[in-house]
Amino acid sequence: MKVGDIEDRLKDFAVCVMNVTEALPNTNAGNHITGQLVRSGTSPALNEGEAQSE
Repeated sequence: MKVGDIEDRLKDFAVCVMNVTEALPNTNAGNHITGQLVRSGTSPALNEGEAQSE
């Protein structure tokens, strides 16, 4: 694994999560799941960046 590879992979994962959430229905349940997925799917990239800066 190259240095910085995990950062790129986490960013790609976040983009995939966003694409999946766009396909969910605009219902109460769909909106709830969308919110959860967006938060949990995008936070690893941010957390990794924060950990690297320490």
